[in-house]
Amino acid sequence: MDTLTSMKVFAAVVDSGSFSAAADRLDISRAMASKYVSHLEEHLGSRLLQRTTRKLILTETGSVYYERCTQILADVAAAEEGAVHLSEAPRGTLRLTVPVSFGLLHMGPLISEFLKRYPDVRIDVLLVDRRVDLIEEGLDLAVRIGALAESGLIAKRLGSDRIAICAAPDYLKRCGAPEKPADLARHNCLTYSYATSGDEWRMTGRDGSLHTVRVSGSLRASNGDMAKLAALEGVGLIRQPLFLIGDELRAGRLVELLTDYHSEELGIYAVYPSRKHLSAKVRVFVDFLTETFALKSEW
Repeated sequence: MDTLTSMKVFAAVVDSGSFSAAADRLDISRAMASKYVSHLEEHLGSRLLQRTTRKLILTETGSVYYERCTQILADVAAAEEGAVHLSEAPRGTLRLTVPVSFGLLHMGPLISEFLKRYPDVRIDVLLVDRRVDLIEEGLDLAVRIGALAESGLIAKRLGSDRIAICAAPDYLKRCGAPEKPADLARHNCLTYSYATSGDEWRMTGRDGSLHTVRVSGSLRASNGDMAKLAALEGVGLIRQPLFLIGDELRAGRLVELLTDYHSEELGIYAVYPSRKHLSAKVRVFVDFLTETFALKSEW
């Protein structure tokens, strides 16, 4: 029999003064209440109650155990109440991981707004471009961009972005602009270490034709900002998402190339371990991101 339940029955018997009253209170039979207390006595190897025809008397052991028992039951009740409260109201620490550039450029302002709305939540952000094992590293949530690996994780699509190939006007003045995908092979292409396609840049023409070009260059970086800075200095071409280079394209500091071709769309996802018993802080944060990202037409 369950020891914790036996403790609850024992405490109820003592509080109500009889097995019958305790049984009524707990909605069990008198015989079952007696069995729970007997199980507890056998488990402890000591008698807790002296039973007479007229009343129940706590033994010395029973008296000491009752005091400890009621404290334990109160602690369990408080823990359960706290867990329920946490699942209903967003509070506590939310641990998440976000890609570095996307986190600095776009997630930072969103997190600040979220913290204003929910002052009982603390956010602990891990900014890394590598894929993190959420369960192993004790994280509640990840924002991930691009193709998702097969896993048992839940992925909620928040939005999308597109990739553009671009270069600075200075580079194009010196080296010319590629007119077709194959031309990329002769250009200095600055690559991103964590790109799923690696050093192969893939794109589709307006006619549906697929083009895969193996590229190389003088810089390979594990962070898109470093490649972007080098491109702005006229070092070479980059292939990066609009969330990273959109401002530079609009300002003319970078020029989009091969506009008759398009690269794959990048999905932006909130990823978390399970839908079951999802805490309020995670649920509300995912809803907040979904609502915010829906307003973005292009980065």
